[in-house]
Amino acid sequence: MGNSIFGIGISALNAAQAGLLTTGHNIANVNTPGYSRQQVAQSSNIPLSSGIGFIGQGAHVDTIRRIYNDVLNSQVMQAQAQSSQLDAYNVQITQIDNMLADSTAGLSPALQDFFNGVQDVASNFASTPSRQAMLSGAQAVVSRFQALDQRFQEIRGGVNGEIVSSVAEINSYAQQIAGINRQIVLAQSVGSDLQPANDLLDQRDQLIADLSKIVQVTTVKQDDGSLNVFIGKGQTLVVGQQSFALTTASSLEDPQQLEVGMDVGGSTILLGQGALQGGSLGGILAFRSEALDSAQNALGRVAIGLAQTFNDQHRLGMDQNGAMGGDFFNVSAPRVIPNALNSAGADAAVTISDAGALTTGNYRLTYDGSAWKMLNATTNQIVAMTGTGTPADPFVADGLSIVVAPPAVATDTASFLIQPTRNGARDIGVAISDTSRIAAAAPIVTNAALANMGLGKISAGSVNPPPPADANLRDNVTIAFIDPTHFSVTDNTTSTVLAASVAYDPATGASATYNGWTVQLTGAPASGDTFTVGPNTTGVSDNRNALLLAGLQTQNTLAGGTTSYQGAYSQLVSFVGNKTREVQVAAKGQANLLVQTRQAQQSVSGVNLDEEAANLMRYQQAYQAAGKMMQISSTLFDTLLSLGN
Repeated sequence: MGNSIFGIGISALNAAQAGLLTTGHNIANVNTPGYSRQQVAQSSNIPLSSGIGFIGQGAHVDTIRRIYNDVLNSQVMQAQAQSSQLDAYNVQITQIDNMLADSTAGLSPALQDFFNGVQDVASNFASTPSRQAMLSGAQAVVSRFQALDQRFQEIRGGVNGEIVSSVAEINSYAQQIAGINRQIVLAQSVGSDLQPANDLLDQRDQLIADLSKIVQVTTVKQDDGSLNVFIGKGQTLVVGQQSFALTTASSLEDPQQLEVGMDVGGSTILLGQGALQGGSLGGILAFRSEALDSAQNALGRVAIGLAQTFNDQHRLGMDQNGAMGGDFFNVSAPRVIPNALNSAGADAAVTISDAGALTTGNYRLTYDGSAWKMLNATTNQIVAMTGTGTPADPFVADGLSIVVAPPAVATDTASFLIQPTRNGARDIGVAISDTSRIAAAAPIVTNAALANMGLGKISAGSVNPPPPADANLRDNVTIAFIDPTHFSVTDNTTSTVLAASVAYDPATGASATYNGWTVQLTGAPASGDTFTVGPNTTGVSDNRNALLLAGLQTQNTLAGGTTSYQGAYSQLVSFVGNKTREVQVAAKGQANLLVQTRQAQQSVSGVNLDEEAANLMRYQQAYQAAGKMMQISSTLFDTLLSLGN
C-alpha cells in the first residue's frame, strides 16, 4: 500500500510540477509577440483492479497544449492585411491631397495670376510692361505645373522604392518561415509521441502575422506539421521547407514602372497589377494604379488643354510686328511605349488632334494579328476608333490621332501603351520671350464705305479656327450689294470673284465666311453699298484677340467642352480629396475591426496574469499535497517495517 501511495504521490508531484513550469512559462512570455498561452493536459493512470473495485493509480501529463484558434488567427491576418493596405494607401494619397489643395502651392493661384496678366494686356494692349507681366505670369504657371509634376515623380519614385523594400522583406520572411517549418518537422518527429513544438509554432505564426502586414497571406497545413504559404491571389511563397523568391523588374509596357515578379528557374515572371493584394505592398500598388496615375494624368490634361487651346486662339491673332501669332506655349506630345515583346516592324505614331476631347486615362493599343483595337487601360473599356490608321486617314479616338504600322509578319501581335497626358505638366513651356510677339490684335479689319446710302452694317469680324495655312488673310476683299437682297464678294488682291450673287435677307442678316474669316452683315443696305475686309495694319492699337484669349479662362474647353481649365483642376482636387477621405474613413473602420478581432483572439490565446497567478497557487497547493502524500507513504512504509521487529 505504501508503495502504491508513494507512486501516486510521485505522479501528482510530476503533474503539479509540469503545471508550475507551464504557468511560469506563460507568465514569462506575457509580453512576447505572438505567444499563445499553454496549458497542461493530464489524465488518470489506468486504475488497479481489486476485490473492492478499481483503485486509482494517480495521473500523468499527456501534453502541453497550446491554446489557439485557427479561425480567429485567420481573421486577424485578413483584418491586418486590409488595415495595412488602407494605411499605406492613406499615407501616399495624403501627400497628393495636401499638395493639390494648398491655397498657395496649388495651381489655382498661378492660373489666376496668368489670366490677370492676359486681362491687363487686353486693357493696355500697347503697354510693354503689361505684356511683360503676361509673359511672367505664363512662366509662373508653367513653373507651377512643372513643380507639381516633379512632386508626382518623386512620389512615383518613392513607390518604386517601397516596392523594392517590400519584396526584400517578403523574401526574408519566406526564408524564415521555411526554416521554422524545417525545425518544427524535426522537433515533432522526435520520439514515439508526436508532441507539438508550441513555441516554434508561435514563432511561425508571428512571422506569418508580420508577413500579412506587407501582403495578404493564406496558409495550408501539411501532415508533417509544416505550412504552405501563399500570397495575394494564390502566388506560392513557401512550400514545406522551400521558399520561393520574389523580385522586381521593369514593366514590359512601361520601363519606368517597377512590377513584382516571381523568380522561377533563373527567369522572372511578372505577376501583374492585381496579383498582389492586401498589406502595405497591395496598398502601394493600388495607390499607384487608382490615384497616382489618374492624378498625374489629370494635371497633365489641364496643362495640355491650356497650352493647346491658348495656342489655337493665339495663332488667330496678330502681333506687334504685323505677323500672325505663333505658339505661345510648348505642348507635350503623347507618350507612346512599345511593349518589349512586340514583333519587328510594329509601330504607332500618336498626336493630339483635339485637346478638349482628351481624358485622364491611359490606353493600350493592340494588334491581334488581323486588326487594331484600343482599350482604356484605366477603365478597362474598349474605345471606338474611326479611320483606318493610315497617314491619310488616321485612327481618331478621345482626342488622339493614331497612325499605325502592323508587324512585318501580318499575323504577329503587338501592343503599345499610350499615355496622352502623363508628361503634359512636365513638358509645358513658354514658347516666346519677346513681348512684341504676343498676338493681342486681330489680323483683319472691316470698314463700311463712306458713300453707303443704306442702313447696312458689318461686324468687326473674326478669324476662323484652325488658323488658315495660306496668306489670304492679307488680301483686300470687297462685299458689294448688287441690290438690297443680293451681294457679291471679290478678292481685290487676286482679282478673284469669290461669290457672284449671294442672297441676303435684311430682316435676319447674313454671315459671310471667306479667306479664313467670318463677318456678320446686318440691317438694310442700299444698292451699290460696299463693305471691305482687309489686313489690320494698325494692330498695335487693337485688343480683339487679347479679349478672346482672356475669355478662354472661363470657357468650357476641356473634357469634351464640359469644363474650364480651373474646373478641370478643381475636378482633380475634388477627386483626390474625396478619395483621401474615403480611404481615411475605411482605414479608421478597418483599424477598429482589427482591434476587435485581436481582442477576440487574445481572449482565447492571450496570457491573463490574474488567471496565471491563481494557477500558481493551485499548482503550488497540489505540489505541497503531493509531497505530503509521499511523506505519509514513507511513514506507512516505516510502520510496516517496524512490525517485523
